[in-house]
Amino acid sequence: MRASSPCSRPTIVAGIPKLPARSAAIVVPLLLSLLMSGVVSAISTLRGAGWTPDFLHLWLGAWMLSWAVAFPLVVVLLPTVRRLTGLVVDLR
Repeated sequence: MRASSPCSRPTIVAGIPKLPARSAAIVVPLLLSLLMSGVVSAISTLRGAGWTPDFLHLWLGAWMLSWAVAFPLVVVLLPTVRRLTGLVVDLR
């Protein structure tokens, strides 16, 4: 294992540096919306169309449309959700 110098940034993989902490404001909603819209659209597509040979094609189309709506909504609503969470959770 190579010793890191004090000024080197941590890496993700293959030497790609991690994003700065301020990027979390976009990365969290991005990952959350990708995962949630993917799961929900898969369940919805499966219930609507069944397990058909073109399921993957149908699901990916539904997922991209769902994500296009979900990502901006999560970015806009996340601050409100955090405030509401603070009303019911002792964050000390």
